[in-house]
Amino acid sequence: MVRMCRRSALCLALFSAFAFLATAQQPTLLVDIDHRAQTSLDGPWHYIPDPYREGWGSNPDHASLNGYVKNAHYVPGGPLLQYDFARSPTLDVPGDWNSQKDSLFYYEGLLWYQRDFTVHPTPHTHLFIHFGAVNYAAHIFVNDLHVCDHEGGSTPFDCEITGVVKDGDNFIVAAVDNQRTVDRVPTIKSDWWNYGGITRPVSLVEVPDTYIDDYSLQLKRGTSNQLEGYVHVTGAAAGAHVTLSIPDLHIEKDAVTDTNGRAEFSFPAPSLELWSPEHPRLYSISLHAGPDELKDDIGFRTIEVQGDQILLNGKPVFLRGISYHDEAPFRSGRSWSDKDAETLLGWAHELHCNFVRMAHYPHTENEYRLADKLGLMVWSEIPVYWGIDWTNPPTLDVAKHQLWEMIRRDHNHASVIMWSLSNETPESLDRNAFIHQLAVEARSEDPTRLITSAIVTHFKGTTATLDDPLGQDLDVLGYNEYLGWYQGTPSAIPDYTWQNPLGKPVIVSEFGAGAKAGLHGPATEMFTEEYQDNVFRQQFLMLGKIPFLRGMTPWVLMDFRSPMRQLPGIQDDYNRKGLVSDKGERKKAFFTLQDYYAKMQK
Repeated sequence: MVRMCRRSALCLALFSAFAFLATAQQPTLLVDIDHRAQTSLDGPWHYIPDPYREGWGSNPDHASLNGYVKNAHYVPGGPLLQYDFARSPTLDVPGDWNSQKDSLFYYEGLLWYQRDFTVHPTPHTHLFIHFGAVNYAAHIFVNDLHVCDHEGGSTPFDCEITGVVKDGDNFIVAAVDNQRTVDRVPTIKSDWWNYGGITRPVSLVEVPDTYIDDYSLQLKRGTSNQLEGYVHVTGAAAGAHVTLSIPDLHIEKDAVTDTNGRAEFSFPAPSLELWSPEHPRLYSISLHAGPDELKDDIGFRTIEVQGDQILLNGKPVFLRGISYHDEAPFRSGRSWSDKDAETLLGWAHELHCNFVRMAHYPHTENEYRLADKLGLMVWSEIPVYWGIDWTNPPTLDVAKHQLWEMIRRDHNHASVIMWSLSNETPESLDRNAFIHQLAVEARSEDPTRLITSAIVTHFKGTTATLDDPLGQDLDVLGYNEYLGWYQGTPSAIPDYTWQNPLGKPVIVSEFGAGAKAGLHGPATEMFTEEYQDNVFRQQFLMLGKIPFLRGMTPWVLMDFRSPMRQLPGIQDDYNRKGLVSDKGERKKAFFTLQDYYAKMQK
């Protein structure tokens, strides 16, 4: 494994990977972390790219604590240091390395981060380092000790460092690896940029010896005022008291933990105002368990399916949506800030959307927080994308764990109405079995929300029959199609028809066309704003004739980076299907969709 020395002697030194990895704990995931007191570790971190992976080493003979890199040559007066964090440049955290340094723009591989921090531990507490996201694999060290590992580039994790830190000065090293491999999720190929690095905020979080690590509070399906849920308390003995308060409803309820530290609630809530896009009512709640208190702001609503209808609070709803990537407006790179969220969801709100598809991985939590406030319903997805190693058990385990982390972090957001298990996966028996297990896992973790996936639409002639076997495991069928762009001409789009033998609600989860902002020409010329706009207008003529259509999320809100899109002068490493350019320029199709949704509201 690796040792990172600090200050003037900072260098890489090598350990036995197997022996060192065995000392690390598995990370946990504390819910509602953004409502806890935190000490930020954001800012400049020193970094060392390691394309040859020298930092890991491979020879047990070099697994010593001498502080010198493997194969260093001795010279008169001491060793030759080949790596030194103190002399190395810095990257901003949070932030991906690709958009910060030209030399790292296409870099995929191992990169080491380091920073010092000061802490004064409090007795009878637990101390965690919280990472909002690290893409893709992370190995975390504090004061030369390996504290945890995590796999998955878009979900948070918490490393406990209670017994590792000392009073005063400490240091942290993070080995981050975004190398694409067959067994990862996503796998080798994806149509978005593989942004590497510590891409979301990092902080220290201190909690009492007995603390709330998870809770859920939901409106029971089929009711308008019956709330139910649970609180899990780590360190609590059976019979410990937990109190739930909702001041605006004049509610205070007590429960006791079982032998697993879980306390359950179920009670009526008279005068409850339901959350909806038209009335995104949020309630401040507080939870008390021993010395710990946790506060949150949540809404209450039900979401269910009846035949081919989607019911919000028991009433049919049409989902006026848009898809988007978690990419930063204007500056590019991975989105992470409140301002980024306000811009992206502000554009969706401007379009008169009541629904967004957060593709193709869990987005930063502040986007879900803002969706709660704005009344935007959310489709949230894990990156089981295109081809996955369907028969590899570790790959399934990684996909399940990313699903678990997504649900655990976001299951108290009223805005989230659907968990999506995959996007555009090729049909096979192995794929069906893989995603079936994800569906079972999702329903076990959260029976209150709908399950969906985005499926490729296959047309026979001009007819689409929505009969992919994956649909058997879904509550809502998402189907992607690119008529007028990858198939056929815009003028032929209205002639296509759809059949729905499963009788389930259908969302057209992708359609669209590329256009470079400011490029104008005939409506028959690809990549012009006029061509994109024409595709949208013709799509509306077709979609308006589908009787079982319950929503749409056109592709895509904003242009985003993709190494697959290299057409010089047009794409330049960007997927140009955005209704808004990466610089914030609204294209003609933006206003066409805006007008279409505005008329739907009347």
